[in-house]
Amino acid sequence: MDKQKIAAILVELRGNRSREEVANALGISISALQMYENAKRVPKDEIKLKIANYYGVPVESIFFK
Repeated sequence: MDKQKIAAILVELRGNRSREEVANALGISISALQMYENAKRVPKDEIKLKIANYYGVPVESIFFK
């Protein structure tokens, strides 16, 4: 699992949405989302599912490429 790749995918998926909008929708803090997008942390499995569901993509396409 490459943190840099995951971070790039998350930023691409977020597109024009604000971090605040996405974080609120996921029920996580803006700083947590920022850490995921800056490759500082990888989300726990339950958050991975929320992220994938929010963007409407399979979990594998974000976290297991």
